[in-house]
Amino acid sequence: MSKRCTVCDKGPTTGHNVSHSNVHTKRRWMPNLQNVRAVIKPGLVRKIKICTSCLKAGKVTRAV
Repeated sequence: MSKRCTVCDKGPTTGHNVSHSNVHTKRRWMPNLQNVRAVIKPGLVRKIKICTSCLKAGKVTRAV
């Protein structure tokens, strides 16, 4: 299962957890992906994974 947005290709980013004693451990930030039934072309509806920022920006029209 890929953690990528099909519209903007946003994926996980990496960094560090930093404790009070300044110990660095690796961590990942996952994008907020939603499974959405979307209209790809007129008359063509598919289920895609899309991040909430693309959904809010209106880059995809949801199918009803």
